[in-house]
Amino acid sequence: MNRANPRTPQAEVCSLFVDRWSPRSFADEPLTPAQLDSLFEAARWAPSCYNDQPALFAFAVSQADRAAYLEALVESNRVWAARAPLLGFVLARKTFAHTGKPNRWAPFDAGAAWMSLALQARLLGLHAHAMAGFNAEKAAEVTGIDPERYEVMAALAVGHRDEEERLPDNLRQREAPNGRRELREVSFEGRFPG
Repeated sequence: MNRANPRTPQAEVCSLFVDRWSPRSFADEPLTPAQLDSLFEAARWAPSCYNDQPALFAFAVSQADRAAYLEALVESNRVWAARAPLLGFVLARKTFAHTGKPNRWAPFDAGAAWMSLALQARLLGLHAHAMAGFNAEKAAEVTGIDPERYEVMAALAVGHRDEEERLPDNLRQREAPNGRRELREVSFEGRFPG
């Protein structure tokens, strides 16, 4: 990884990509209806196989719904995510809408929709943090989705960033943008060299 400055790009790229990171310290300031619509509108425009659009976002903004969604997170994520004004789950429909056949590209497409949402969050002055630490069965239960039809890919929190002093010591020490692998480590031309 680029140790000198972990946020220095190695090629020309829009600053939005470098500016995006996943903080844990969120202010409990509510999001506006326009902000919510903008986040999901960006996700709606993500590319997908056959334009099937298998991504679905279940989200909670009311105190009661957020409390229910929190129950699906692992304890270490509940500690910080409880203050986020938006909690949610990224879902992927398992079959193509037009054929009913299995869609093995749905997780890829849901990831593209998530990234669209995360970048739109930055454009709005917000931050988004995706989480792998959740119980998929509990997430299906609290969202009411059919786990036979949808796979829960990730949990998410979105909101305004707050001061890291609000975090417990163990998380406060990690509350900074991290670096990336060297450019040559994430791509290769022709045959795999390794």
